[in-house]
Amino acid sequence: MKIRNPLMFLTLVSLLLIYGTGYGQDSVRNLSLEEAIQLSLANSKPLRAAQARVDQAAANTTISKQNQLPDFKISGSYLRVTQPNITMAKSGNGGTPSQPIEVNQAAYGIANFSLPVYSGLKIQYGIRSSEFLEKAAILDVVQDRDAVILNTVEAFSNLYKARANLRVIRENLAQSKSRDADFANLEKNGLLARNDKLKALLQTANIELTLADVENNLKVATVNMNIMLGLPEQTPLVPDSSSLVTPGPVSSLQEYEQLALQNRKDMQAIAYRKKASQVGIQSAKSDYYPSLALTSGYIAVDVPNFLTITNAITFGVGLSYNVSSLWKTSAHVTQAKAKLAEVQANEEELYDEVRREVNQAYEALMTANKKIEVTQASIEQGQENYKIVKNKYDNSLLTVTDLLDANALMLQSQISYELAKADAIVAYNTLLERAGMLATTRNIK
Repeated sequence: MKIRNPLMFLTLVSLLLIYGTGYGQDSVRNLSLEEAIQLSLANSKPLRAAQARVDQAAANTTISKQNQLPDFKISGSYLRVTQPNITMAKSGNGGTPSQPIEVNQAAYGIANFSLPVYSGLKIQYGIRSSEFLEKAAILDVVQDRDAVILNTVEAFSNLYKARANLRVIRENLAQSKSRDADFANLEKNGLLARNDKLKALLQTANIELTLADVENNLKVATVNMNIMLGLPEQTPLVPDSSSLVTPGPVSSLQEYEQLALQNRKDMQAIAYRKKASQVGIQSAKSDYYPSLALTSGYIAVDVPNFLTITNAITFGVGLSYNVSSLWKTSAHVTQAKAKLAEVQANEEELYDEVRREVNQAYEALMTANKKIEVTQASIEQGQENYKIVKNKYDNSLLTVTDLLDANALMLQSQISYELAKADAIVAYNTLLERAGMLATTRNIK
């Protein structure tokens, strides 16, 4: 079969592929990267959980501060009494004994007021420790937010690449089927061996199997993206390739390592946790000291026919000391020191992990940039190859199959370049995230 105008044929195939991706145009949602990031931040379950931990830490700080406030307790009871035997002692002048007293009820009320003055600075240490842990929880939210942004960039890039791969495979399949038709005519005219035709058919079947895998990958990428963004699972998404901004200038590896140590929120958070552990040691040692408090109270008692007390106001100073703390506190201090040693070891491990992550991200970006250079050169080679094949085809030196193959190679080089750029964008954003600069660079607060 001879196609007189292959360019028109390729144009029609491309249009059919663009409008035949399996989704209705009225249901497709065009999606930019910035919109995806905002939706993912608004619908992130891990971020909500992290914010809840911040609220818990803030509540713990409030509780610690409230320990400085006075305690005020009120209690009272009304009691019914059986017939007790109550006899007053003789009067001091040797008179007759008092008459028996009949009591069948009693009531009392007590109010106590206590203001802590000194408890070995345990309250102050508790406040400082809670404040440090609250700051660490806030920094954890920022770190988790950067991770959500990076995950969104990766998911957006995967969705873009899945659709691009689908387009390439469908075009290759269309070209392969056209070649099969040509080979069938050649075999019918005795110009082609049956074995060669069967090889072409087998190649077409392999492309169809590949197409099934690619379509499945696109469906999975779409579902994952919709779940991340809080959209209905089957919403067709078309990523806006123009929002995949080319990475900016890249600094040296040493600069990114230094930036990571300065800006990484997990580094700052673990520093606050270390301070909290240091304060925890001082808090444990405070059990060695006594507690001092100002106290005041009010007592009222009413026992009919026997006793009535009103306006009994007390005030004074209360001192308490748990003697067993002399041999029990040392274990608490040892426990607090062990906690500090654990946090310090985690800090050192995180320091090594940060440097390792920055190095890996930096090398991945260098590799991605190299791929861009290679694929960009392949575009020029593919275009030049197509021109040569097109010229030979116009002079009846090559078949339409050769022309379609050359066009497929040119198209593949263009798609490879776009995919390489997408990978480079992900690699660049990964490096920014590892350096603690992702949200700042994207102006996300």
